[in-house]
Amino acid sequence: MSIQRLSSLLVNQIAAGEVIERPASVVKELVENAIDAAASRIDVAIEAGGRELICISDNGRGIPFDELPLSIAPHATSKISQAEDLNAIATLGFRGEALASIASVSRLSILSRTKTQEGAGLIEIEGDDSGEPRPASGPVGTTVTMRNLFFNTPARRKFLRTEATETGRISDMVQNLALAHPEIGFTLKVDKRLTLEFPPRQTPRERALAILGGELEGELLELNMHERGIGMWGMAGRPGIARGTMKHQRVFLNGRLISDRSISHAIKEAYRGLIEPSRYPTIVLFLVMDPASIDVNVHPAKAEVRFRNQSSVHGAVLNAVRETLRRADLMPQFDMSRASSLVDALAVGTSPLPEFGAGDVSASPTGASAGRTPNPGAFVDYFKRLDPRQKGFVYAEVKQALANEAPEILEANDERTATGLKVDSSHPGIRQVESILQIHSSYLVTQDADGIVIIDQHALHERVMFEKLKARIEKGNLESQRLLMPATLEVDQAQAEAVMELKPMLERIGIEAEPIGPNAIAVHAFSSLLFERNVDPIEFMHDLLEKAVNDGLNHDSEAALHEVLDMMACKAAIKAGDRLSETELVELLNYRETIERSSNCPHGRPTSLRLSISDLEKQFGRR
Repeated sequence: MSIQRLSSLLVNQIAAGEVIERPASVVKELVENAIDAAASRIDVAIEAGGRELICISDNGRGIPFDELPLSIAPHATSKISQAEDLNAIATLGFRGEALASIASVSRLSILSRTKTQEGAGLIEIEGDDSGEPRPASGPVGTTVTMRNLFFNTPARRKFLRTEATETGRISDMVQNLALAHPEIGFTLKVDKRLTLEFPPRQTPRERALAILGGELEGELLELNMHERGIGMWGMAGRPGIARGTMKHQRVFLNGRLISDRSISHAIKEAYRGLIEPSRYPTIVLFLVMDPASIDVNVHPAKAEVRFRNQSSVHGAVLNAVRETLRRADLMPQFDMSRASSLVDALAVGTSPLPEFGAGDVSASPTGASAGRTPNPGAFVDYFKRLDPRQKGFVYAEVKQALANEAPEILEANDERTATGLKVDSSHPGIRQVESILQIHSSYLVTQDADGIVIIDQHALHERVMFEKLKARIEKGNLESQRLLMPATLEVDQAQAEAVMELKPMLERIGIEAEPIGPNAIAVHAFSSLLFERNVDPIEFMHDLLEKAVNDGLNHDSEAALHEVLDMMACKAAIKAGDRLSETELVELLNYRETIERSSNCPHGRPTSLRLSISDLEKQFGRR
């Protein structure tokens, strides 16, 4: 086939393949044009998931009558005029291809009027057939009506999803655009039914809560900071409302919703140790930067941007989110409204508490008598039976005290002779030291100004150990203890190769290990801290290599080091079932007040749980 020039219609249809992927793409392009036109109200109406109709009306500046034909011409725009303008794009649209692309794959009409015109103008387009503009009646602003999307490209139309799916994507798009521009009023009608309505002149917080849900108001921390030439405002969710996907993580740059790996990484790092690695924080973040410092012309849908100084943006976002979380009280509140009645749980003579299902704390014991005397044993049983997955507790069978206590905690005294120690002989599972109660050698109960605080001793000590390890390794390699006889471990080929790859990191944490054959490695030296905590070198290396080969360590070297420190802290920490002396109890709680992020263990599970005074008063019928 000889070389030939493509028709203008085919050129626009090819461009539409990049810009107009689905009905939501049409909504995005047309609403962004309305925003650029300084509209204060934008109304969106769709039918059949946007396949049959998309209508966008605004009260913006409008298009002059004689410029209507130009508005649908490819690469015709009022937003830039020379190459230098691309270096500082301050509008959402700028290429002048959206209307031409939409017109090439649909039946399009544009009704528009400026403030200086006595009447409106109307132009209609179908494929490459464009009529002349003609006078019409209409208010100031622009109404773009698109019908029969992809009517002339049926192969594209077949790839569209169900009406419900396409409607959902349009709804998400309108909400994101409304979230980025709280000063503008938005409505969305689906098949003539009003489904979304946001009034104009809302504050960013009001608009964010209207979209995310007012029930999250107490779970969102306000972020407001200016750093490195970047203005940042947002709402960062508490760790407890992290989700399984990134859907609730939204980042806006100069009013534009963007997807940027560096910013996503900064947010993830800011939450490291507060949420589980497989979950994602709920956060809305708005960035304001000099347009000259970013390039928005790197993606067909303008969803990705390029920063002139990527590392500076990453650092600013990381610091802003981390500082917001650091200042907040992140201890989760126990939701008494979803739990069984505390009065019933404490009552004597109740029928046995039911086994709680996964994530279910709504079951309540029956046969309770409110007039009976509370039994501490029922209190213990109540907390023991809380679902571990929901509350983040790590509960194990009670075992004997450790032969070798934690070096970070002051030397343990014999608990039977410790000064001030009170043991309830009627229930040996409960030990009280002044205002600290140890239950089943697993949980500590104390109080603060807001209520009762229940602490998972393993999770808290794990955080303590992690912070200490992190502080030590910043000063140099961890201390190492040579073994009298090397500990040998059978491995497969992949694990043997992993040992060599991990060798620099192993040296940093005080471990010397190397292959001694095709299927074995020898550990010649082990971390002094792990050695002192009676951690088995073979067991630790086995778990580390399993993680490296099967799960994979983070590609970022520092993040991978933190993952390994997580493992070390977990292995070295006191466990559920370890009985603590009076001195150890006090010392552990003192550490809780001084270390960063003591509300969560390094894996993201909570270390503490609060029963508020107000909830207790409600449960006991007090005003």
